[in-house]
Amino acid sequence: MTVLIDSWAWIEYWKGGKFAQEAAFYVDGDEESVVSTINLAEVYLWVARSYGEAMAGEKVATMEKRCHVVPVERDIAIEAAKIKGKEKLGLADSLILATARQVGGRVVTGDSDMKGLRGVDFLAGRA
Repeated sequence: MTVLIDSWAWIEYWKGGKFAQEAAFYVDGDEESVVSTINLAEVYLWVARSYGEAMAGEKVATMEKRCHVVPVERDIAIEAAKIKGKEKLGLADSLILATARQVGGRVVTGDSDMKGLRGVDFLAGRA
């Protein structure tokens, strides 16, 4: 199974949060994994604000080593617009979900905005 490791899972893993072990199953796992360029931007921003740009660059490099990076292209953008209209998600989350669907994968996250959506494995809901 292909998984899109969402920004939420990466950040939870690195900060050692309540669901870090669940996130680690995917971050440290051997499943085929992807991230959207949107995930790179979200993680870079969060890490840069908390720990500085040098650390943010290191974390993004780690994501790029573990995952295939899927750019936001036309088909993903159009699908994201449809998802946003139907599911009432923010644009970034819609782009991430559209990316996972485009590659036939599932989003691994604990982002409450995505809870219960088709194609989402909600980590925080398993505890």
